[in-house]
Amino acid sequence: MTVEKMDPVEVFAAGEKGRGLRVTKEISTGDVVFAEASFAAVVFDSLSLQVCHSCFRRQANPHRCAQCKFAYYCDRTCQRAAWDEHKQECSAIKNIGKAPNENVRLVARILWRIQKDTGLVSNAQLTTLDLLEDHLSKMSPEDLKELKVDVQHFYNYWPKKSKPVGEDYVSHLFGVINCNGFTLSDQRGFQAVGVGLFPNLCLVNHDCWPNCTVILNPGNQAALDASFHSKRRIELRALGEISEGEELTVSYVDFLIVSKERQRLLKQQYYFDCKCEHCTSGMKDDLMTAVRDTDGHKPSADVVKAVTDFSLQALVKIEEARTEGNFHEVVKICRECLEKQDPVFGDTSLHLLRVLSTASEVLSFLQQFTEAAGYAKRMVDGYTKLYHPNNAQLGMAIMRAGVTHWHAGLIEAAHRLICSAYAILIITHGAHHPITKDLESRTGQNAIVMNAKEILTAEHKI
Repeated sequence: MTVEKMDPVEVFAAGEKGRGLRVTKEISTGDVVFAEASFAAVVFDSLSLQVCHSCFRRQANPHRCAQCKFAYYCDRTCQRAAWDEHKQECSAIKNIGKAPNENVRLVARILWRIQKDTGLVSNAQLTTLDLLEDHLSKMSPEDLKELKVDVQHFYNYWPKKSKPVGEDYVSHLFGVINCNGFTLSDQRGFQAVGVGLFPNLCLVNHDCWPNCTVILNPGNQAALDASFHSKRRIELRALGEISEGEELTVSYVDFLIVSKERQRLLKQQYYFDCKCEHCTSGMKDDLMTAVRDTDGHKPSADVVKAVTDFSLQALVKIEEARTEGNFHEVVKICRECLEKQDPVFGDTSLHLLRVLSTASEVLSFLQQFTEAAGYAKRMVDGYTKLYHPNNAQLGMAIMRAGVTHWHAGLIEAAHRLICSAYAILIITHGAHHPITKDLESRTGQNAIVMNAKEILTAEHKI
């Protein structure tokens, strides 16, 4: 059974995009269009020791499950709140002696949920998992081979006492999470820490310049009385005014990619050709590939190509040095790269912005805040010309720049930046998200900046 309507949204036939969601009434900027608890969610393998498996908050000293010795929690309160979701997983991990990868764990959690609650867990759920696209027929041979390996690992993990599940349906679920899984961030929104499945969110189609954004609300399990707990959930928030009958859209990829590359990534990961206005007309591609114009003189095509090639090679070296923890080498490469880029690339060039972002972050970590602030300001100026004015990533970037300015002693500039960030984040995250709550928890001229310092300390730990 599928419920086709939930105030204020309804399912509709969206042409060649398949099904979509549209609003049944006018929505205001910053409104929560709908909230949805995860059908199932898991922490990434690489962060399983650092992130609570219940609320997905990062923890310095998490509490480990004594049974499976795999799952970690903020404390026993979080562990008790997660037990209903974890108990079968706990037993399965003990039986095979180790936890499988995140995709296998997620599919298993989905199936345990289906067997417990059926595929429709509430009247607010607009679709069943059976009806979600898996795109198995469009997968490359290499991707199908990897999927089959995951299916085999699933059967090694799936307890014999659990209800048997056919291979076709297991494969369908792996296909569903491949193209519909939603990445979950930590409590500050700084790092992706897990993946979950949200059936209603799966019905929201893509647009490179969307009218909505999705954020994770980690919920609250702090109260001693479990009846006051709130579940982790995604919130679909309006980035601007949305008219009655208008389709809801989100962006599946970062906008800061030239249109042809965005289209390629969307085709590769989500199996559709993006025909949004920004892709079909190449909007802002000219800014993303801008070159320096000095008194009407621009660098030659050969010079642009040489500096582009140098930049791409430098970015590879930067990532290698960063992975090795050689941050002074990262700074050295960034400075060399910027020296070549500045006379050639425009202020909104993606190659330039990527180096500015890395240089600012690493210099902040090395406590060279004055130089970092200069790079951060240039980065924010470029981002502001490219991103949607209410883009969450823009808001977070401006906030980080504000913190860097604060550390550099540039308090007035820091305050302006933090206030600009807050104006965006109150729309994208809402008043009750940890980021915005922390920002407004004090009063006074410099209070926002001081709180931002606390909020973004994690950014300087790289």
